[in-house]
Amino acid sequence: MGSQKQYDVIVVGGGHAGCEAALAAARMGCETVLFNINLDSIALMSCNPAIGGLAKGQLVKEIDALGGEMGKIADRTAVHFRLLNSSKGPAVQSSRVQCDKQLYRLAMKTVVEREKRLHVKQALVERLVVEGGKVVGVTDSTGFFYGGKTVIITTGTFLNGLVHVGTSRQSAGRAGEIASIHLADSLKELGFEIGRMKTGTPPRLRASTIDFSILERQDSDPEPEPFSFTTEKLREERLPSYFSHTTPETHRLIGDNIEKSPLYSGVIKGISARYCPSLEDKVVRFAEKKSHPVVLEFEGLETEEIYSKGLGNSLPLELQEKIVHSVPGLEEAEIMRCAYAIEYDFVQPTQLKQTLETKPVKGLYLAGQINGTSGYEEAAGQGLWAGINAALSVQGKDPFILDRSEAYMGVLIDDLVTSGVDEPYRMFTSRAEYRLILREDNATIRLMGKGYELGLISADDYNNLKEKVRRIKAGIENLSSSKLYPGADVNLVLSQVGTVPIKKPTTLYQLLKRPELCYDDLKPFEGWKEVPDRMVKKQIEIEAKYEGYIKRQIESVRKFKDMEKREIPKGLNYFAIPGLSNELRKKLSVIEPASVGQAKRIPGMTQAAVTAVLIHIKKEELQREKRKTEYRS
Repeated sequence: MGSQKQYDVIVVGGGHAGCEAALAAARMGCETVLFNINLDSIALMSCNPAIGGLAKGQLVKEIDALGGEMGKIADRTAVHFRLLNSSKGPAVQSSRVQCDKQLYRLAMKTVVEREKRLHVKQALVERLVVEGGKVVGVTDSTGFFYGGKTVIITTGTFLNGLVHVGTSRQSAGRAGEIASIHLADSLKELGFEIGRMKTGTPPRLRASTIDFSILERQDSDPEPEPFSFTTEKLREERLPSYFSHTTPETHRLIGDNIEKSPLYSGVIKGISARYCPSLEDKVVRFAEKKSHPVVLEFEGLETEEIYSKGLGNSLPLELQEKIVHSVPGLEEAEIMRCAYAIEYDFVQPTQLKQTLETKPVKGLYLAGQINGTSGYEEAAGQGLWAGINAALSVQGKDPFILDRSEAYMGVLIDDLVTSGVDEPYRMFTSRAEYRLILREDNATIRLMGKGYELGLISADDYNNLKEKVRRIKAGIENLSSSKLYPGADVNLVLSQVGTVPIKKPTTLYQLLKRPELCYDDLKPFEGWKEVPDRMVKKQIEIEAKYEGYIKRQIESVRKFKDMEKREIPKGLNYFAIPGLSNELRKKLSVIEPASVGQAKRIPGMTQAAVTAVLIHIKKEELQREKRKTEYRS
């Protein structure tokens, strides 16, 4: 069948990646269609309805700075707020919020449905249509063809998904929803290297059957900061979290029945994440530990469902009930939804360009868990990235790429396309070499200008940011020009604010470098000016306290940029380079690094191998010059 309409961008899958991809493409002027198997599950959180977390908070802030939607919706629907690592330096601090699961889904669904140029359709896409190495559209389960200049696949765990509870196995994208089988076959037919991964989710418990009175309670931070630059007010409703732990009885139940877990019976073949193990994994791998933490979090304001973080498993339901009842406070807890494991297909991301366009098929982009990642935030970042680049491709414009020194998103994409994955990929602050300048608090300053250039940030918001930056600079200049002189009165005030006296003339800016002082501690001194804007005040403090470290990291970035500028010619024949192992020749041929810097980050790449590549490139350049000279003569 022929399509009724030709779209610029087709997005397959309405999860976090799909929503960001579709919104970005539509907002950049492209006629876009978003397909989801069930429109009621657009942006539904399959696991914990939490946004942010360590390193993930940075991603959410970056998504917002570039014009994405996740941070805005999280702010509107959050019921619990925490700043993680608040006692540590700003480079590793990250925000995390617990959202109302249904409010988040509905809020995102509303935004998607009301976006101009974005068409939302319920359909099961089963096949990619490719002609001459370029995608030209998709067909759905009815055989209807939709034409598209570009296609973005964001299928999450739905690609050939298989749910496990004990010995029970069911084809599903998540519990209660059908899997996408034929689309997985279509990708295999196109020659993509496909792998298998596994993730899981814990049981949901009925709140009224839990004894919260004996559990440790954690309330929200009293004055949380929003994710989005545009959020003016957060919702006032708050829900607490509670802490419990597993017991020796919990561990005995699992140990005595470990053969009933599909993880250990050999049924599950997919790769699990080391950093987020199931309860069976934790009990077996950390046998010396007598207990593991269990965190109980509400899934929303108007629901009884409690997310039991730490109790994820794939054991039979009768065992799940015994395990839950072995945990303090959960002796009478009722399981509303059982825990399960899910296996699904993914595409090895070394088959992607840095734009997330596939190398084998022009115009086809992949984003989210299909690329071997784990987490809503990683998915949303990829979706935004793919949506932007698909739109730019349709418009005949240069691609959008951020490098590792510019954003956590740049680290994420570079890691995926350069190194590939051998387990579900999750973002950590340790993955970002330049994390001191890629902080959560300065994401807006770093990236909003790029979002504005793409047409995803309004002029009003960008001008608002520029005014804040002006005030930050003015505040630093004011402190730098305000000088204190040693004396009894000055040193008495310093002792009162908890710091040592000065022995020589000192500027307020130098004084603010002291770790025990904050900006408002300088209030008693002449030259101090009130700064009501929290963002401006925070940036002044961070610039003062970390100035030396930041300068050193900026110098490291300069050296990194020099390496990234050394381009590797496209189509370089790595099998013709002497001194390279066959393994490296294959990796280099598949990945096709764009620069020497990217080549150096390929696993197994040695300095000797880099040198061999550089020598070969130089020889080819000299041969080309020689041929040109001979031709002229």
